Amino acid sequence: MTLVFAGCGYTTHSVMPSGEHTLYVDNFVNEIDVTREITNQNVYYPYRPGMEANITRQVINRFILDGNYEIMEMKSAYFELSGQLVDFKREPLRYDANEYVIEYRLSVVVNMEFKDLKKGEIVWAEDNFAGESTYRTTGQFAKSEDKAAGDAIIDLARRIVERAVENW
Repeated sequence: MTLVFAGCGYTTHSVMPSGEHTLYVDNFVNEIDVTREITNQNVYYPYRPGMEANITRQVINRFILDGNYEIMEMKSAYFELSGQLVDFKREPLRYDANEYVIEYRLSVVVNMEFKDLKKGEIVWAEDNFAGESTYRTTGQFAKSEDKAAGDAIIDLARRIVERAVENW
């Protein structure tokens, strides 16, 4: 007697062919216009020095933690991930009774491409891909904007790795 089971299944690993699990992560490039004027509509300076290096470092660390891709030099890798930092936003979420902002959302936004280096073609590309974090300015759950920016970069790295591994 033979039993056959069929149905949906879930896995925590990607379904990549063997040998296609090496990746080169290129340095993210800053494309934010730092000469942009501050106006009433845009009252926030949209850049923190070194953000693109922090993004690159966190993405590599997240790929290493995930384990589905082995990080390699470009000449040995099957795939390449490259990206550009295109925006850093701070948006007010909550106000107190005196109309002071007590909670913000930070968004780190990138454009990126995932390339097959052996075939010379783009597997997928994403524009305006974001990682986010919120922070309060006062109270028990207050944290600094620097810490929130770091958390947004970690969230971005997690989302990038999920996008690469799941390849939806």
